[in-house]
Amino acid sequence: MKLSFEKQALLSAISIVMKAVPSRTTMPILECILIDASDEEIKLTANDMELGIETKVKGNILDPGKIAIDAKLFSEIIRKLPDSQVWIESDDSLNVSIDCEKSSFKIAGRPGDEFSYLPYIEKEHYISLSQFTLKEIIRQTIFSIAANENNKLMTGELFEVKDDFLRVISLDGHRISIRRVQLKDHYEDEKVIVPGKTLTEISKILSGEADREVLIYFTANHILFEFDDTVVVSRLIEGQYFNVNQMLSNDYETRITLNKQELLDSIERSVLLIRESDKKPIIITITDMGMEIAIQSAIGSLKEEILIHKEGKDITIGFNPKFLIDALRVIDDESVDLYMVNSKAPCFIRDGEENYIYLILPVNI
Repeated sequence: MKLSFEKQALLSAISIVMKAVPSRTTMPILECILIDASDEEIKLTANDMELGIETKVKGNILDPGKIAIDAKLFSEIIRKLPDSQVWIESDDSLNVSIDCEKSSFKIAGRPGDEFSYLPYIEKEHYISLSQFTLKEIIRQTIFSIAANENNKLMTGELFEVKDDFLRVISLDGHRISIRRVQLKDHYEDEKVIVPGKTLTEISKILSGEADREVLIYFTANHILFEFDDTVVVSRLIEGQYFNVNQMLSNDYETRITLNKQELLDSIERSVLLIRESDKKPIIITITDMGMEIAIQSAIGSLKEEILIHKEGKDITIGFNPKFLIDALRVIDDESVDLYMVNSKAPCFIRDGEENYIYLILPVNI
């Protein structure tokens, strides 16, 4: 095999597929990137058996072939080379030479046939949306998946296609994040649980441009994202997702409308008085006079007032400030509505069309 590339094109492709290289594995072949130039185009592939990424890279095929190269070493070598033409050549003994200007590396490769290709996906059931929309949906929900794997379902997000809407849901036991977008065409109903790791990595690859499309294909066990010159295939999380609809309610005793940025700034000021090891809540008191945000810790105390529009009863309620900050940071509206029943019931932040809903459980005060 003999190939040539522009360094930046090759490095960009490597950085995309590196996201599917496992940090630890008992199978050395999975620590490799496959370079496949056996056809008329050059593809790079990485696969950790849960997440697989394949991307095309522009280059010249002087002698077709394929070979697997240690991903970390390959990435570091290409990164350190001058911005010039890169030549990659392998021989029958699986020795790989990487040449660029005055640099000439020689490293060991592995047989390309040993590499685990991405699973074949039937491209029947799918939806289409813009890269911008998908990237935003992930940004606005991914923070409320569970960090540990005690409950596997909570480490993923529910993708639900129904009535020509895509609804994406995440939860971690303390809060729920929901985003809903209308799709451009009519699609079959689907309901799958996508690993959070997959969505995090896809979000890093997506350009986020509104005029670029993503096709998402569904099967019983896998989900496939196809965009630009890249294909991402992921195993789905098995199981029945939580009945989130039972947890949602339109009942409220108190509703307030206020400036989102004012509320966010105030809460961010309050957390200056909390050490990371502390679990101090912020106390929110709502009356006809306005909203008071208060916090008291070993470092000091803060009280701050915010103008609001209020409907209903007065209420005093406590929250983990991080949960409010996470939700408010991803809401793009200038003003937000908060709905509460009492100091023990969840608080809802949602817009009038329910295109976003954030449920946050209070803490005892």
